[in-house]
Amino acid sequence: MFDKSLTQESTENQERALIYLYCIYRERKRMDWTVSLQNAINYVEDHLTEEIDYKEVAKMANSSLFNFQRIFNILCGFSLGEYIRNRRLSISGSELCSSHLKVIDVALKYGYDSPESFCRAFVRFHGITPSQARVNGENLKSFSPLSVKLILDGGCIMDYRIEKTDEMKVISKKEWFTTDMGLNKKEIPKFWTKCNQDGSSDRILKHMDKNSVFKDAILGICFENQMKDDKFAYCIGCVSDDKDIDKDLSIQTLEPSTWVVFNCIGAMPEALQNLLEKIYKEFFPSSEYKPSGKYEIEVYPEGDISSKDYKCEMWVSVEKK
Repeated sequence: MFDKSLTQESTENQERALIYLYCIYRERKRMDWTVSLQNAINYVEDHLTEEIDYKEVAKMANSSLFNFQRIFNILCGFSLGEYIRNRRLSISGSELCSSHLKVIDVALKYGYDSPESFCRAFVRFHGITPSQARVNGENLKSFSPLSVKLILDGGCIMDYRIEKTDEMKVISKKEWFTTDMGLNKKEIPKFWTKCNQDGSSDRILKHMDKNSVFKDAILGICFENQMKDDKFAYCIGCVSDDKDIDKDLSIQTLEPSTWVVFNCIGAMPEALQNLLEKIYKEFFPSSEYKPSGKYEIEVYPEGDISSKDYKCEMWVSVEKK
């Protein structure tokens, strides 16, 4: 006689095995991501007395400069530049206290052009001058090197979908912003306010192709693949094939791309900023995808962006790890 209970038990065991294998897969992805980030930090620590190329640091983490800066800022709460500066000032304080090196020599060693600029930074960090540090070493502040550890924190579920798009033309207003994500939380909203007040947003909307994948939404686009020194291009725009545009607007081309798309609900810009933090903290470390280093698109449909019920989307161009 056929025993249904045995079949049911076998099916349950298979499901448990699949869940177990999936968990192993996810944690391996997290470990790969953790190791890459630690490699970047180790590179910084090994080159604190040299001029540090941020692109090389990002390369150690298998990331674009834009995304590494974002990930670093989200995880640590301060920028890569702040980390390097604080580490240098911390070590220089210890060296002044424990050696007979001249202040000018320590200043030059850690990248300062003059004793005066070094002294100002030193006072801001330690609260005392370099000269006082030789006598009052106990008043020095310490800023320890980062150590990346894997911490399992809940089983968070994030809804997303995958989209694929062909080449698109975007009419937009472009501005350049620093890769310091802490500053961008204030500067990019200011750019939106300016464009809304001076009529730029309305002029852009006149060109909108409502048959595009974004329908009637206005877009905020991070062009990660457009870097100028330590700045990236950010545009307010819409999809359009129009060629007759105002001189202060530009036509940008988006390459065919694969996107991971997240829904966002809440008042702007806080809700979107919180979503970005979750994407980089929770989704990418364990996902089969990674940012492609090309684009991020904020998709804003018409509505009250200050409402707690406002709905928009975040599109991140990705590739398989």
